[in-house]
Amino acid sequence: MPDTQVHLPDALYSAAQVRDLDARLIGSGTPGLELMQRAAHAAWRAMRRRWSDAGVLSVLAGHGNNAGDGYLVAALAHKAGWSVRVLAVGDPAALRGDAATACAEARAAGVDIVQWLDQPLSGVVLDALLGTGLAGEVREPYKSAIEAINASGLPVAAVDLPSGLCADTGRMLGGAVRADLTVTFIGLKLGLFTAQAPDCVGHLVFDDLQADPHVLGTTPVSAQRLDSFNLPPLAPRPRTAHKGQYGRVLVVGGDHGMGGAALLSAESALRSGAGMLSLATRPEHIPAALVRMPEVMSAGVSSANQLMDLIAAASVLVVGPGLGQGRWGRSLLSAVACADKLQVWDADALNLLAAGHVSIPGACVITPHPGEAARLLGVDLHEVQADRPAAARALAKKYQGVCVLKGSGSLIADAQGRLALCDRGHPAMASAGLGDVLAGLIGALLAQHMGAYEAACLGVWLHARAGEQAGAAGRGLLASDLVPVIRRLLEEHQPCLK
Repeated sequence: MPDTQVHLPDALYSAAQVRDLDARLIGSGTPGLELMQRAAHAAWRAMRRRWSDAGVLSVLAGHGNNAGDGYLVAALAHKAGWSVRVLAVGDPAALRGDAATACAEARAAGVDIVQWLDQPLSGVVLDALLGTGLAGEVREPYKSAIEAINASGLPVAAVDLPSGLCADTGRMLGGAVRADLTVTFIGLKLGLFTAQAPDCVGHLVFDDLQADPHVLGTTPVSAQRLDSFNLPPLAPRPRTAHKGQYGRVLVVGGDHGMGGAALLSAESALRSGAGMLSLATRPEHIPAALVRMPEVMSAGVSSANQLMDLIAAASVLVVGPGLGQGRWGRSLLSAVACADKLQVWDADALNLLAAGHVSIPGACVITPHPGEAARLLGVDLHEVQADRPAAARALAKKYQGVCVLKGSGSLIADAQGRLALCDRGHPAMASAGLGDVLAGLIGALLAQHMGAYEAACLGVWLHARAGEQAGAAGRGLLASDLVPVIRRLLEEHQPCLK
């Protein structure tokens, strides 16, 4: 994932919004060439910090403003005593405006500029090929240049965003540079944080180029990046608090062979602050539930009729973990779907919803992974991953609730158009049961009187940060490993007592 240990802004923009910001900054009195020079200095500072002793730079430059940044970085590196060569992909004579001026400055500084003919690369490689304006698939000669960068095995820096990566969606447009360092400017692009972007961006550095805060502050954003400084607040508890004030969560799930999923969800909800917890599962799983969690009111249910009293007593329903898609699961889900309660739907509840076996009440939270999202939308997986923000928004609108689209750069969308992104997490989280923990966590936050969108945002961030911390030990992460870490993080960021 992009390294966000140093705080990045929380405003995320589309490529069109950033281009509009750029134009407005120029219109307000900052010349375009000056912005380009600031960008080059920012990129050069970041590269020098990362590779201070490299001494050799290969710049692959295209024909737009992105190339202009690259030519100016080349001039700065040459003046600093580095051995620099610009490999022009396309004719430098075709450059226009500020990019042409930047190229002329590099020539005047003594930079060696030659046509790219698949020469071997050396030193640090600077990707200044394609900017945010790329709309379709990468074409030749840029496709071959990107492949050469990736095959070089050399350290790679990218100007603004890795060439071939969609600035809006994080999708590779037929291939993209895999950078070790990306230095981006003016406004953070949404596509730097989701889909395939984390494999391309590397360490992310942001510089606003001394942009006028008024211009930035009056521009709509595409999404909000979740971070420790902007998390939705969970109210502290008065000293007179009692369990009845913080809801009763009912977890419904755990068909034959899948009882652990429901237990994970129940444990997560209880450890995340739900006042009371009930579990409706197969009778065969009750002994294990009592041994693992004697604090949970566990009930064996064989039919929907046995579920009705439990639903009536609950304030929040979490349904789907280990539910299965057989007769038992369909029966229980039908009963849940008729309840006028706050609800979180996960896993097989979503698969049964996609299959048309049930309708979901409005204002619920759904937590699909990309495959489940594709089934819910009636499209293929590639279409979901090609534009994850659009898929999250479409699901929130279709079901008139809140959608958590899990995966790399998890997204939270609501029916009113709000969109948040969580760029935290760890590869060790590619493990079974973590979604069950997340569903229980969100259910617990709902029970503690958070709004659905806010509960989803806080829950996703806590879950991802817990995964980072528990995943630091590497492979073999268990879903249950997250539960105590979530509890600690929740107390750190949202203390129980003032």
